[in-house]
Amino acid sequence: MPNAHDPALPGAPSPAFPDRRTPEQPNPAGCEAADGAQVFALWGVEPEVLAYAMARYSRSALSLTESLREIDRQKAEKFLNTFYFQYGHRSIADLAHVGFAIERLSLLAAIEAVDENRWDGQERSTRYQRFRSGDWHVPAELTAEQRTRYETALAGLFQAYHTLSEKIWRAYCDRTPCPEGMEAERFARALRARAFDVARYLLPLATMTSLGQIVSARTLESQIARLLSSEYAEVRELGQALKQAAATPAYDPRRAMLREAAQALGGGDPALASALEQIGRPAPALPTLVKYAEPNPYLIAARRELRQLAQELLGGAEPQPAARVTLIEPGGFELEAASTLLYGACDLPYQQITEFVSGLSARRRKEILETGLRRRGAHDELAREWRSGYGFLFDIFMDLGGFRDLHRHRRCVQIHQAASFQHGYETPAPVIAYGAAAEYQATLLAARQTAEQLPATAAPYLISLAYRKRTLFKMDAAEAAYLIELRTAPGGHFSYRETAWEMFEALRQRYPDFAEHLRVRRPDPERELAER
Repeated sequence: MPNAHDPALPGAPSPAFPDRRTPEQPNPAGCEAADGAQVFALWGVEPEVLAYAMARYSRSALSLTESLREIDRQKAEKFLNTFYFQYGHRSIADLAHVGFAIERLSLLAAIEAVDENRWDGQERSTRYQRFRSGDWHVPAELTAEQRTRYETALAGLFQAYHTLSEKIWRAYCDRTPCPEGMEAERFARALRARAFDVARYLLPLATMTSLGQIVSARTLESQIARLLSSEYAEVRELGQALKQAAATPAYDPRRAMLREAAQALGGGDPALASALEQIGRPAPALPTLVKYAEPNPYLIAARRELRQLAQELLGGAEPQPAARVTLIEPGGFELEAASTLLYGACDLPYQQITEFVSGLSARRRKEILETGLRRRGAHDELAREWRSGYGFLFDIFMDLGGFRDLHRHRRCVQIHQAASFQHGYETPAPVIAYGAAAEYQATLLAARQTAEQLPATAAPYLISLAYRKRTLFKMDAAEAAYLIELRTAPGGHFSYRETAWEMFEALRQRYPDFAEHLRVRRPDPERELAER
């Protein structure tokens, strides 16, 4: 498909990129010219107007400053309706970036929201903030009686979370001397973070969080469509809220100041006051580029049909015992693609699925591949499961909390299995060492028993971050090195540090000449409590 930088845009109306270049180019404020090159940052331009102005580089000799002077929102909308929607030049949407604040969503919804390869953002940390009891999501489908049981279970989890956090922190303070040269206040904060590292295992997926993201319109459109296709009402509502936020006036902290200035100047300089009013007018962030984002029938149908097929083929199989990290030997394309399609639709280890698929007839294997393709629409990209051919495949089986830390690595392909109670939970060593295991286990058991009495779309909210989840990570050598080096460094959470170390050990066994050059440090959580 051609994009805005192609040599030709067939069928494009010629006035779309008018060229009225003036002999003298203005030198924007702050622009530094060296050997003829001019570079300047941009600020305060509406995202869709900026996308249009940048797209004009391919058809006009006008400078960006000249383009911006003659483009308004209406011209940008007309252009985008023609080139983005009619001609399918999707790369134009990569030029429009917007920041969003997403507040008061559950951890379950946050996992879904950030699951984009081209995503930039930050979320409220479970390591450095205390989460409050009562600040949780309640699914609308619960009856009054179910809601009472649900909130009772959540209250128990949060009470245990607060109790465990305080107990571990005091134990660390009593048993860990402050390193020489470290301020007492900083040391106390470091130990508090380490206590949260342990206590967060009890936080349920219903816990409310907040996140911020800066994404392109193209990523946002994909994100909204995926969220609207979710099985969870909260996630679908989040997708709709993002779509609405893109089309309604964006929050601008400068607007109130400009209005005050306009009112103050209204009597003395009406022209200036009018200009300030115009500059401070409410403006939607992306009124055009995401207006057609809707639930994706391809994703919905493929998910449903692959689950049905996985149940038919693998439904009687019990998961084989699996290590925390398994480095998979890459197979052929069709074997990898078919195994990956089934992986996200069941709860078995990848190696077990691959062994099963390799024994299928060619007809059966073809059926798996066709199930992942047959519902694809004219404008649908292939689903993530088709991203095959990476040299390093890690099947990682770890606690949900640690998974969320590794989930932030987006230079790789991640195929997820659904969170569940089935695989059991992790019990951090300090919980046992400091005599908190009995209450910890009883609290998790009580929440699980309650979840078993709830609808299938509500029960997962009671899954705590202690429970194990399986994810397939596909990556190249550079990303494997980056993840392992970063996540084995001191100061990180002990769960992902241990996982990254096991990834390193797996690489060292298979590719020793490569692994010997990685800069890793074996985790020693007790000795490194105060390190960051």
